[in-house]
Amino acid sequence: MTRLAIIRQRYRSDGGAERFVSQALIALSENSQLDVNVITRSWEGKPTTEYQVFKCDPKVSSRISREKDFATCALNVIAEEGFDLVQSHERIPGCDIYRAGDGVHKVWLEQRCRILNPIQRFWQGLSKYHKYVLSAEREMFNHPQLKAVICNSDMVKAEILQCFNAPPERIHVIHNAVDSERFCPVIDAEKKQLRNDYKLPEEANIAIYVGSGFQRKGLDAAIRAVALSGKYHLLVVGKDKKQSRYEALCKMLGIADKVHFIGVQQDTSPFYKLADVMLLPTLYDPFPNVILEAMSSGLPVITSTKCGGAEFIENGREGFVTDALDTAGISEALLTLDDVELRKSCGFQARKRVEKYDNRYLADRLSGLYQQLLISA
Repeated sequence: MTRLAIIRQRYRSDGGAERFVSQALIALSENSQLDVNVITRSWEGKPTTEYQVFKCDPKVSSRISREKDFATCALNVIAEEGFDLVQSHERIPGCDIYRAGDGVHKVWLEQRCRILNPIQRFWQGLSKYHKYVLSAEREMFNHPQLKAVICNSDMVKAEILQCFNAPPERIHVIHNAVDSERFCPVIDAEKKQLRNDYKLPEEANIAIYVGSGFQRKGLDAAIRAVALSGKYHLLVVGKDKKQSRYEALCKMLGIADKVHFIGVQQDTSPFYKLADVMLLPTLYDPFPNVILEAMSSGLPVITSTKCGGAEFIENGREGFVTDALDTAGISEALLTLDDVELRKSCGFQARKRVEKYDNRYLADRLSGLYQQLLISA
């Protein structure tokens, strides 16, 4: 039996990377030849009989110590347990497999600079934390122990090849999975009832935004585009410490009554069902699960060129792709999808595009990669 360790520092129910880990654990637990283990600082929920949880929770004194000390603790567990394969979802030099669910940090910083003023860009360049992450990422990709990298989009694969001296044959694109039974299209009567339940207007066009960390996920551009369109309500599912800033923006633009902040939801499926369009003009996102969930729910998607999910979308077929800061272009896409027949067609094609990406797909791709690595070891 192969002993596999999966490293993820924290598990949150609303985190996209964490949901991938959950999906992988569920899928891999069906393989009787795998003994699956998790190394983590904190994990919501109780360990199950399918996998063992190893806690690594050293005291945190700074952002750097949070990353560095967890990595040291995790490597100590690995040395003690002697796992056959170690798959890390954190930038930890010395793992066998790295799952690049957070993308390339250098690229994220470049994209973030687009919305920072000169002083903020200066301080970002001096940040010891960012310097540490960039160094750890570089060391990890150059480490001789690294046998494979899992990307969840072709976009991230291309970024890794551009930024690091990584052999192309070691980089594997394995897309996330989605539960197509849970996230499924809705009939009009159910949509009407859901809107009544959540006190949302029955006849309005509703765009749904799902994600925490509003700056990175592009909520500012989403709000401005909705205001510019003049035809949509926006449902915001997620949280951010600076939510009041976005509420103030809504008031300034005169759409406070059209933007609905409902916080983090344990079950997002009903909210896709009451919406008409998914709107996520994210500054940088390797491939958020919410794109798959929305598409599986039969929603057309409007997202950005620096979202890995854009590779599943052809303009006018499954939705639209724009620059993250192009509020006029985003608004135009919203207005184009005001056409009910086009919206239904895009939603149908979106659902069709993601149908094969289920847990079986994920388990087969991951297990195949593990087997390949063990044979070549």
